[in-house]
Amino acid sequence: MSSLSILHRACLRVALFPVAPLRPPRLPRSLRLPHRSTMSSAASRLSHIATAASGAAGESNETAAAASGLAQEDDDLSSGEMGYRLPPKEIQDIVDAPPLPVLSFSPSKDKILFLKRRALPPLSDLAKPEEKLAGVRIDGHSNTRSRMSFYTGIGIHKLMDNGTLGPEKEVHGYPEGARINFVTWSHDGRHLSFSVRVDEEDNKSSKLRVWVADVESGAARPLFKSPEIYLNAIFDSFVWINNSTLLVCTIPVSCGAPPQKPSVPSGPKIQSNETKNVVQVRTFQDLLKDEYDADLFDYYATSQLMLASLDGTVKPMGPPAVYTSIDPSPDDKYLMLSSIHRPYSYIVPCGRFPKKVELWTSDGKFIRELCDLPLAEDIPIATSSVRKGKRSIFWRPDKPSTLYWVETQDGGDAKVEVSPRDIVYMENAELVNGEQPEILHKLDLRYGGISWCDESLALVYESWYKTRKTRTWVISPDKKDVSPRILFDRSSEDVYSDPGSPMLRRTAMGTYVIAKVNKQDENTYILLNGMGATPEGNVPFLDLFDINTGCKERIWESDKEKYFETVVALMSDKIDGELPLDQLKILTSKESKTENTQYYLQIWPEKKQVQITNFPHPYPQLASLYKEMIRYQRKDGVQLTAKLYLPPGYDASKDGPLPCLVWSYPGEFKSKDAAGQVRGSPNEFSGIGATSPLLWLARGFAILSGPTIPIIGEGDVEANDSYVEQLVTSAEAAVEEVVRRGVVHPDKIAVGGHSYGAFMTANLLAHAPHLFCCGIARSGAYNRTLTPFGFQNEDRTLWEATNTYVEMSPFMSANKIKKPILLIHGEQDNNSGTLTMQSDRFFNALKGHGVQSRLVILPFESHGYSARESIMHVLWESDRWLQKYCVNSTSKADSDSVSDCKNETLSASGGGAACEGLSSNELSSIPRSLL
Repeated sequence: MSSLSILHRACLRVALFPVAPLRPPRLPRSLRLPHRSTMSSAASRLSHIATAASGAAGESNETAAAASGLAQEDDDLSSGEMGYRLPPKEIQDIVDAPPLPVLSFSPSKDKILFLKRRALPPLSDLAKPEEKLAGVRIDGHSNTRSRMSFYTGIGIHKLMDNGTLGPEKEVHGYPEGARINFVTWSHDGRHLSFSVRVDEEDNKSSKLRVWVADVESGAARPLFKSPEIYLNAIFDSFVWINNSTLLVCTIPVSCGAPPQKPSVPSGPKIQSNETKNVVQVRTFQDLLKDEYDADLFDYYATSQLMLASLDGTVKPMGPPAVYTSIDPSPDDKYLMLSSIHRPYSYIVPCGRFPKKVELWTSDGKFIRELCDLPLAEDIPIATSSVRKGKRSIFWRPDKPSTLYWVETQDGGDAKVEVSPRDIVYMENAELVNGEQPEILHKLDLRYGGISWCDESLALVYESWYKTRKTRTWVISPDKKDVSPRILFDRSSEDVYSDPGSPMLRRTAMGTYVIAKVNKQDENTYILLNGMGATPEGNVPFLDLFDINTGCKERIWESDKEKYFETVVALMSDKIDGELPLDQLKILTSKESKTENTQYYLQIWPEKKQVQITNFPHPYPQLASLYKEMIRYQRKDGVQLTAKLYLPPGYDASKDGPLPCLVWSYPGEFKSKDAAGQVRGSPNEFSGIGATSPLLWLARGFAILSGPTIPIIGEGDVEANDSYVEQLVTSAEAAVEEVVRRGVVHPDKIAVGGHSYGAFMTANLLAHAPHLFCCGIARSGAYNRTLTPFGFQNEDRTLWEATNTYVEMSPFMSANKIKKPILLIHGEQDNNSGTLTMQSDRFFNALKGHGVQSRLVILPFESHGYSARESIMHVLWESDRWLQKYCVNSTSKADSDSVSDCKNETLSASGGGAACEGLSSNELSSIPRSLL
């Protein structure tokens, strides 16, 4: 079947239930900086916004004709199938604007790449055939991950001594229309490597070829002279071994055609647990289903490693295998190769398959096997549980060829009490006289990584999720006479006490280590870069920190009044050893509520500030929007915050209260104090993504973005046991605050969210119908009995916490929902737990109780939506829903749900709301077709 035919048949599957009549509406080795604002805009005029705002606030009949058109349109929608639609132009203009480039700095920080991107991809890109194998989605024609974004061009700018950018030099020589990925600098910054693919007939992309470009001239050419050598990018792709040689994962030339599925199976599909093993796994998707899938996975994922020099020399290395990572040592003499192998599993993704790690020389000689881990189907579901055996195997960045790793002492089970819980080891690449691994450090919490500096300094991190405890240790890796000591011991939830993270500098080997700073005294200083959370919002900082005494000096801090600035990277790292403080140079970002992010150089000792970029405002029609970080209190005393946005030109005294869209995502906490801390800054620029709720500022809505909805479980209390109660009281506090301010109409408040935010939305419509007039729920999971071995941070099983699973599930309270709800889901959702079936079955439950509801299934889309046609239609559906059930909603007094639940009281035991869903012993009364 042709791609065109596929697209013609790929209509949106839309299910519609009766609706009310419509009223007249009114950093790896290169530093990459993805610009947070990716949308530029065409001009949508303020008059459009003002009209929508005034219509929402008053009884305007200026759009009666449009109402008639919408009413006719609703008649056309009842068929359940339709084509793709476009949202209003003021929303289209923002979404369709060309994205800003991604920035990548050269190793010596003297050049910047502008990696250019296209706008939203067409649906035809998503419609390309893909294989779903072992948790990976594969474009079999290209031997890469399916649906990869890409760059359309590469521009090179010199960073002049005065901080300004030189003229752009385009990388050239590759085919027109090329799709570029994996852009990487050589160690010396003289060359670039990247992959190229082009579109072919029948909506397919070509296989990937590796190209290299000379940075000085911009001229590019294929790395391999042979046109038959292609990149296999299912897992790793390629890496620079030295300044003139790359190690590349290629498609084996002997691979032949893909295996064919047998027309008749050789036997039944059987899984057995006759050995009585306890195996609990989350709801993974895209798993292997049979031996044919396993053969297909091997076919696409198997690579032949090739050493390729810039002079055209090519040499195969090692046997073909499913290589998942290739990691050269800092001195480029050795290679650590990780691969996975059979036996595979049908219940866990490839990340848990048997894993082998080997050591080779960089010229292709096998040295030894570091480990061969067995299949890991039995990792406990408890948070902080890990795989048994060696894990997190890396090279020390401060040494030529020293390995380090960690091994669990609790069998990987977080519920086992043992001391120590993790041990960190290290050893040289080539062992002498049978030497044994050296114990570097022992930890009682779960290992969280190491920041290396030199033989006398490294920082080791450990944490434990259940208690939120996190510790930072100071160790001297090569000085056995110096005892480890705790530097920081705090709660990971306490953002006010976060001391920041050490700044890293680049070494001569191309690795990154903690930067030591010379202040012309005898002390040892490092730089701590922090977000600076305060009760007034984040104020990022850079501290000069004495690692021995703990004393610190604030040498840079963000502006507090108007701007939000952050430290992005250290730019003065061209030499090894300590960095003189008076020669410090850092890269910062700077933005405000109305000014989009730009990048600056800060140069010591004068702290001279030089602007590098001058990106245009991505959506000038919203440049004068109003933004405020508001604070309010939940009735149990927990402090809450939210970002309140109002449309440009809005005047409360003239325009009156606005319709409002509340968009959020609950979070779990162990303490009320931590839950009440302020996160974010009132001065941050409002980046608007393709499906952002802020798009409705252009339609005259007030937006309450990210109101904190903390679900708190202090001590041994499980947070989710009072999920519904805390969810409702948090939402009540937010609604009461914006209504009190007089900017939001109390009867015109919609609620929405994505994923766990969709779960939140459905629960609020079920348990707090007095607060919201309608809801929009995207890609959610609504029946927790379908995720029986945990979800989010819940690590009890359905059988251990049956009441909690049932009471949290809006599916079980479908009969309580009386307000209109729009469900949207990608047909190919691969997120753990949020199967598309969740929305299908929830809609059936809603329809079975006569709830005003609509289900939109997006062909080819996954958990997040990417195709332009899909995104535009999501925005059209959402805008239609908001206009019909929010802007034009009737008073809540007209809703028969309010008399039942408006004055509902929450149980004193914290077990949920009086209007909560079915108890566990009522499950049998639910039709089997819905479960």
